[in-house]
Amino acid sequence: MKSRTPFIIVALLSALCALASVSAPLSPWRAVGAEASLLPFNEGPEVSLPEMAPPRKQSNKRINLLHSDELFYDQRRNPDAQILRGHVRFLHDGVVLTCDSAYYYEDNNSFDAFGHVKMNQHDTLTLTSKVLYYDGNDQMAQARHDVVLTHHKSKLYTDSLDYDRLYELGYFFQGGKLVDKENTLTSEWGQYSPATREAIFNYNVDLKNPKFTLISDTLHYNTGSGFARIVGPSNIDNGDNHIYSERGTYDTRADHAFLLDRSIVSNKGITITGDSLDYTGEGAVSKAYGNVVYVDKDSRNMFTGNYVLYADSIGYAEAADSAVCIDYSQRDTLFCHADTFKLFTYDIDTDSVWRELRAYNHVRAFRVDMQAVCDSMVYISRDSCLTMYREPILWQQGQQLLGEEIKAWMNDSTIDSTYVIRQALSVERLDTMSYNQVTGNIMRSYFVNGKMKMTWAEGNVIVRYYPLDSDSLMIGLLQSESSELKLFMGEQQLDKIWMPEAEGKLHPLALATRKERYLDNFGWFDYVRPVDKYDIFEWRPKKAGFELKESVQHTKPKASLSDKSAPPPKGKGGKAAADNALAK
Repeated sequence: MKSRTPFIIVALLSALCALASVSAPLSPWRAVGAEASLLPFNEGPEVSLPEMAPPRKQSNKRINLLHSDELFYDQRRNPDAQILRGHVRFLHDGVVLTCDSAYYYEDNNSFDAFGHVKMNQHDTLTLTSKVLYYDGNDQMAQARHDVVLTHHKSKLYTDSLDYDRLYELGYFFQGGKLVDKENTLTSEWGQYSPATREAIFNYNVDLKNPKFTLISDTLHYNTGSGFARIVGPSNIDNGDNHIYSERGTYDTRADHAFLLDRSIVSNKGITITGDSLDYTGEGAVSKAYGNVVYVDKDSRNMFTGNYVLYADSIGYAEAADSAVCIDYSQRDTLFCHADTFKLFTYDIDTDSVWRELRAYNHVRAFRVDMQAVCDSMVYISRDSCLTMYREPILWQQGQQLLGEEIKAWMNDSTIDSTYVIRQALSVERLDTMSYNQVTGNIMRSYFVNGKMKMTWAEGNVIVRYYPLDSDSLMIGLLQSESSELKLFMGEQQLDKIWMPEAEGKLHPLALATRKERYLDNFGWFDYVRPVDKYDIFEWRPKKAGFELKESVQHTKPKASLSDKSAPPPKGKGGKAAADNALAK
């Protein structure tokens, strides 16, 4: 039998050699035990070490020595080995191994190979190194120093590699680098399976690709498909885009990721967080699902909902399913809910960039000093204009404004002026019975520091107004009709009224009937009004019979005789760019 050095001595020598970086080869299977014994039990990587594997099936095939220029024995130094030199060539179960010299232990069906070692398996896998220890019974090869494992077009570089032919698994534990067509992947520990082409990397994992860089603690990577599976804290950098995830998959060839567990995508001050994220690098399109939070730090606004889409290259965003748009740029935060939000960007990457936000269906907004409801809404940043369509109502403290269409111009998120088109009605609540009312075809209002200073109504103007005496007591009910009206506001009350020609009457309060008190289109829709930021999700329409009457509208003029519709907004990007990008 072959005499072996006692285990404890080899283990000690192995540890000393590792510490001193001695390049002398060690006895094969003792080295594995010694290196493995240095690992803390709970800190090892996700690799299949021989000591952790189930009982191995022994091979009954013998190693054949095919050629050696020289063969001799050294009874004093290594009596159990055949010493081979020059063009040494072995064959074992379909594997051909060549080297410069070797110790061949025929009784134990093993050998130690040295110098230009090369192992070739079925012409698909090649292993080269300076030293290799091979056990034919266990079908285990231990390669040391300048190791290269080549499988198809993938190469694994390391200084120490154990290759298990029984399980077709190679693993390294002193740092390694895997290179394929597109990617270079490095880590401290890892394993590679030629059968499945699956690689597992642990500790300081760094995957580099011409398009991105991925840094992780643990990563599974398939060289055949190019798919990376994230199973630990990971950071992906792709140009201006940054992704953080702790679980998910990444298609390195298509630059496409599907991420779970509250992953985060960020770009130029914009971050998207969701229960799951679907990210495509081409066009930087991100889709987020479940409890999504979209934050634009520069604009100080955000979206929340269960679905958000963002295309960075064209500045397009979309939110739906319990979607809320939140603006926190001012002292008081504005919360706005709609079935769907869409954000378009025009003249992107220029100094004159501007955006258009569209809200579709069941729009409800709440801010401490202002509330609004309508069916749909459009905000254009270029002129800071907010337009509300279909039964819009706007409240500010005790004032209510409604019509067929309302335009509001903003100044730093504060109302600067409003323009109500068709069936305009302005109501100010004084008490439960008394309301100042003005109606007309169109109505303009102007504000200073968020407070109304003047209202200008035109076209069939009708007024119901309660003038006050010096003690702020009502002196009667003024009923008036005119073609035009201007109201000038003082501090929290009406200062004066101007009308060119008018017909009117002042009714004593005690004698004023209900018909005289209220206009025909009067309505105080406090039951529709959002009461807080949570109430924006509860859609409450007007009661039957209080809807606006249909009015005759003239068709807007065509841009030219050949045009069938007006031209789209000018500027590069916007809806056309969004449609093209999403169609791809």
